[in-house]
Amino acid sequence: MDELTAALKAHFGYEAFLPGQREVIAPVLAGRDAFALMPTGGGKSLIYQLAALMRPGLTVVVSPLIALMQDQVDRLQANGIAATFVNSALSGDERTRRERAALEGRVKLLYLAPERLLTGSIIGLLERIQASAGLALLAVDEAHCISEWGHDFRPEYRQIGELRERFAQVPLLALTATATTRVRGDIVTQLHLRDPFIHVASFDRPNLRYDVRPKDKHTYGALRSYIRAHPDQSIIVYCHSRKTVDDVAASLADDGIRALPYHAGMEADQRAANQRRFIQDDVPVLVATIAFGMGIAKPDVRAVIHYDLPRNLEGYYQESGRAGRDGQPADCILYFSFGDKAKIEYLINEKTDEQEQQVARRQLAQVIGYTQGQGCRRRALLAYFGEEYPQPDCGNCDNCLHPAAREDRTTEAQKLLSCIGRTGERFGLRHLVAILRGVQTQKIRDLRHDQLTVYGVGKDLSEDEWLHIGRALIEQGIIHTAEGELPILMLTPAAWQIIRGQARAVLPARPAQLPARGEPATAPGAATLDDASAGLFQYLRDLRKRLADEQGVPPYVIFADAALRAMALQRPQTREQFAAVPGVGQRKLESFYTTFTDAIRAYCTQHDLPLELAPDSAPRRPERDRTATHLLTWDLFEQGKSLDEIAAARGLRPTTLRTHLIQAIREGRHVDRDRLLPPQRYAAIAAVIRRLGFETMAPVKEALGDGYDFDEIFFVKTFMLHDIQMELQTDA
Repeated sequence: MDELTAALKAHFGYEAFLPGQREVIAPVLAGRDAFALMPTGGGKSLIYQLAALMRPGLTVVVSPLIALMQDQVDRLQANGIAATFVNSALSGDERTRRERAALEGRVKLLYLAPERLLTGSIIGLLERIQASAGLALLAVDEAHCISEWGHDFRPEYRQIGELRERFAQVPLLALTATATTRVRGDIVTQLHLRDPFIHVASFDRPNLRYDVRPKDKHTYGALRSYIRAHPDQSIIVYCHSRKTVDDVAASLADDGIRALPYHAGMEADQRAANQRRFIQDDVPVLVATIAFGMGIAKPDVRAVIHYDLPRNLEGYYQESGRAGRDGQPADCILYFSFGDKAKIEYLINEKTDEQEQQVARRQLAQVIGYTQGQGCRRRALLAYFGEEYPQPDCGNCDNCLHPAAREDRTTEAQKLLSCIGRTGERFGLRHLVAILRGVQTQKIRDLRHDQLTVYGVGKDLSEDEWLHIGRALIEQGIIHTAEGELPILMLTPAAWQIIRGQARAVLPARPAQLPARGEPATAPGAATLDDASAGLFQYLRDLRKRLADEQGVPPYVIFADAALRAMALQRPQTREQFAAVPGVGQRKLESFYTTFTDAIRAYCTQHDLPLELAPDSAPRRPERDRTATHLLTWDLFEQGKSLDEIAAARGLRPTTLRTHLIQAIREGRHVDRDRLLPPQRYAAIAAVIRRLGFETMAPVKEALGDGYDFDEIFFVKTFMLHDIQMELQTDA
């Protein structure tokens, strides 16, 4: 294992880097500036966090939101990494204490908002740190805020580049999840990056399933049914208006679903409390406007549902991308209706700036094209960001899972393609459709397009039908879109083949309405849990929640769902096995090894499940090997050896040996219980079990108190059940 991978495992508990992480970390460690564009959930923050640990000095992280700072600092501290933030939420004394810790070298990462970074006091502090311990790195997160072309423009971000001259020798790293080519160039320029290493990752999120569904009078019922079918899973429901948020949240609550609202019209304290309860897993569903989301790094959101039509694809990609940040399967469901389209068009018409209207109409047209398209949803989203999906279909969106019927539309395609050619390849789809349908508009008259031979040749089809044909031709690459103030359509060689009758245009049929979809498919490569492992997974989630509440942190700070799934599948019992779980670094190994392995052993013993299963990626041990190992323990115990002696001889934990002996008891083999448990303790435990029953041992443990442990309780339960079985056999 090389140094970088060893550091990754020791500090963060991962065996391998995500795509792009190592490629960016390496030049940063060498002192080079870098720019990284990676999708949500792609692991951007780990890049500067690991680089900070491997470079001498303090790393300063510029972050736009207090919630984002708090979340990342909580996670770092849970991994034993010295990190802190300084922002306006702190008292003056607390800010001074934290700044002093940074100056004295007791902090490796310091998070600052851009407004605070540019104050004279902080600049002076950084100059003193540079002169003493040194500055390792300046990392600018959410770097699209720097650009005047970005959708979250903040003036203070544009001034960060001024620090480049003051700290010329400190490498600067800019990171963002979404930026067009124009915004990327602006970021590099505004930050004064010097010969930066540039990494642009794929925007693809293969674990997300994209699904468009019809919105009608049955939509609320469908939403309610979906949530009920996924109990206790974290779900975000996005709505356009505050009123819709309040109405949907109230309806869900009336129907017995734990859901809370979130929007800018609420009192700040209540809004913050609702956000906190969602992040803490106190409630599974948050109904929100798009005011919720930026800076929220909750990794285990299993679905993002757009109850209303989004206004642009970039916003939709960001909002839907808040699902499945942990890489586990998640659903992105969008409900579409032409009524929502009309509402957005009304708001666009209310804009006074004509250029703003054009941009908004273009963005809305892209959203409509996405919802009405019959091709791969993933391909369409990636194409918006200038990325070509390499496969014919993704197998994880509604259109790929339920492809529409196809039909020959060569005649209609020839009419549309001819219209593109006769108008000089200079116009958008709607204008071309108006020509084909013989519509009289001022623009058509001014350009004399009503004199073309193709004018009115498509009167037999509705506007929506022509738009469907045009979008299908675009999806198949027969028509090329060139970007301008409005997208214009241009012909490709394939288009000319259709015009000349050398090729056919076979396109997806346009359904009367979008069909309802079934349950989501499992994302490619996702491990599935059988019923037994699913029960253990939920048991570990409950344990995680209790620990998180005790520590005052979100549950995912303890462990992500992916780590708990691995524990449920592998059921580790040794330190080596537990350390191999993804997300278990050195600090979490020391903090949680005993707690979680004890819980796994207790659950498995209570539910008669085998322990220490091999990881999914490795071959499982044959059943006879597991049988042989517990019989070897039993044989040594019968020879008079103590558990400590057997543990030393076999290199196993005493708790594992007790599990072996329980298995032997269940098989009817003799085990001297007095050697395992003093008679008086056995009697005390047995009395409580008789009073409370055999169903679950947690109440028994609570009744007995801290003087007894689960190992003893399960031993007694096993002996008692064995005795009852023998009595029944004798009576028979």
